[in-house]
Amino acid sequence: MDGTGELLQLQLAGLKSIFDIRCLSIPTDDLTGWDGLLEQVAQLIGREQQQSPSRPIYLCGESFGGCLALKLAAHFPYLCDRLILVNPASSVRRQPWMGWGASVTQWLPNPLYHLSTLGLLPLLIAPKRVSFLSQQALLTAMQSVSPPSAAFRLSLLNQFVLEDLPLERIKQPVLVLASGADRLLPSAAEAKKLVRFLPNSQIVLLPESGHACLLEKEIRLSSILKSHNFCNHSSQISLTRPGLAK
Repeated sequence: MDGTGELLQLQLAGLKSIFDIRCLSIPTDDLTGWDGLLEQVAQLIGREQQQSPSRPIYLCGESFGGCLALKLAAHFPYLCDRLILVNPASSVRRQPWMGWGASVTQWLPNPLYHLSTLGLLPLLIAPKRVSFLSQQALLTAMQSVSPPSAAFRLSLLNQFVLEDLPLERIKQPVLVLASGADRLLPSAAEAKKLVRFLPNSQIVLLPESGHACLLEKEIRLSSILKSHNFCNHSSQISLTRPGLAK
């Protein structure tokens, strides 16, 4: 949920050999709701389509970004050719403690808020699988968001209702990455629920990964896409939302 786009760095080397990458970032104090985010991102993708109409567009969203990607694909199915969801946070409203966290976060002074991010770190990652530098990058990204913005984005996740989306409109192939050792959300169970709504989807289970799996040394998104025959075009555009993943 940091909105910086910086946390994709570990994956860039492999992805650049396949995709022309676009990372969406959001200002740290931005309080745009779902409707506004949908409109703005749809416009950005539309510009990419106009500039390169023959190239397929892969839409990738992680955690918060996974919810936004689901909304985009459901309401604007023509905007992407394939959809990649990495531990989408679509189960947040069914986790009561997340709603409590949103109400408390907005009132935290900055020093206490920064301290709280340290407490969240073990829930977001499998520490042994994430380098010290990547852990520091995650903390920096989290702490860059103001407490009101973090609370607002958590409130958006609490408003997200999977069953209210017209998911039957998503006909394109969907790849769902689910971390089996996610301590923040029940991502593996949520992935099984998602694929029941998405007829052309498949799950990739990452049994030892934590929620922020794309920060792990062993995980290479490009290799996963190749091994599941999910990137079979010679020229592609990838629009990612890594900054909203945490």
